[in-house]
Amino acid sequence: MIIQEIIGNKNSYPIEGLEIDLLELEWYETTRRIQRKKTAAGMEIAIRFVREGQRLRQDDILYLDHSKVVLVDIKPCEAIVISPATLLEMGTVCYEIGNKHMPLFIQDNQVMMPFEMPMFRWLEASGYQPEKQLVKLFHLLKSNVEPHGHGREGTSLFTKILNLASTKE
Repeated sequence: MIIQEIIGNKNSYPIEGLEIDLLELEWYETTRRIQRKKTAAGMEIAIRFVREGQRLRQDDILYLDHSKVVLVDIKPCEAIVISPATLLEMGTVCYEIGNKHMPLFIQDNQVMMPFEMPMFRWLEASGYQPEKQLVKLFHLLKSNVEPHGHGREGTSLFTKILNLASTKE
């Protein structure tokens, strides 16, 4: 089965009563345009996205027929989790991590990144209180793909955080 586009997402598409087959992916596989995988039930899937910037998300529908649906399921991984106390702390930690060109996720008012001991130690030494947790990393910031928010996308998340933090002194 060749998949060239995402059909929709389980959260906004009626799939009640259908057999659910999961395509398990690591967080870093969600941005790959071309890959071959097998679903939990053994269905062969070839993903070949033509457009740049397409990204798979949790519960995306890749295949759908009258009896079965294939959903994306992002596997949990060890991650560094930081719970910033203020917007300024959030902006600062995001800047520091981004400045090291590390993948960055923001979920549930927390900053997350795949676990790496040197980065964990650096964050501790810098006064942050990182925790090592097993989590599903969903919301990858696109800062390394689209570093500027000019034109159609507006202001970047980092700029918004800095603007909010700088107005509250």
